[in-house]
Amino acid sequence: MGLLQVALESIESGLGSGKPASGDSRASIGALDEPGASFVTLKKQGALRGCIGTLEAHRRVVDDVAANAFAAAFRDPRFDKLASEELDSLEIGISILGPREALVFDSQQALLDVLRPGVDGLVLHDGNARATFLPAVWESLPQPAAFLEQLKQKAGLPADYWSDTLEVWRYTTESFAGAVAEIRNSKDS
Repeated sequence: MGLLQVALESIESGLGSGKPASGDSRASIGALDEPGASFVTLKKQGALRGCIGTLEAHRRVVDDVAANAFAAAFRDPRFDKLASEELDSLEIGISILGPREALVFDSQQALLDVLRPGVDGLVLHDGNARATFLPAVWESLPQPAAFLEQLKQKAGLPADYWSDTLEVWRYTTESFAGAVAEIRNSKDS
């Protein structure tokens, strides 16, 4: 069973029982048994319908995907819980996060200069403020300055915020997606 099937199974279980799928069917999936961090993004007709993830590996990646798929469907505070009639119109996207790398910078411009548009996911942290953008966000915010401004706002900071205590890490992702019908068809083959 691949990760897209794991995500779909967890969402279907949530629709049926209100709980994520049991981990019993995921007992051994080779490399997916290793610890990993993931984000699961749900889109409906191209629009965001839910996105939940973890930034640090604390469980098997297969279990992380299952938990985040369930949470994206039923616990994203920006959206109502997923309804059964929405399932067939969903696209499920999974991003497996690579290791984080601390960025070294001493000014806003120096930070902008080290960003790799289209490649880097970013975690921004200062005090109690923390937020992340996956690399896929570059598609809608291709300019580094706009990307950083929006990330600051997501963290609850002003767009022009600057502090010497600001910390930023980058990471890359391995990402893949599929429509629910495609995922079901691949499960049958």
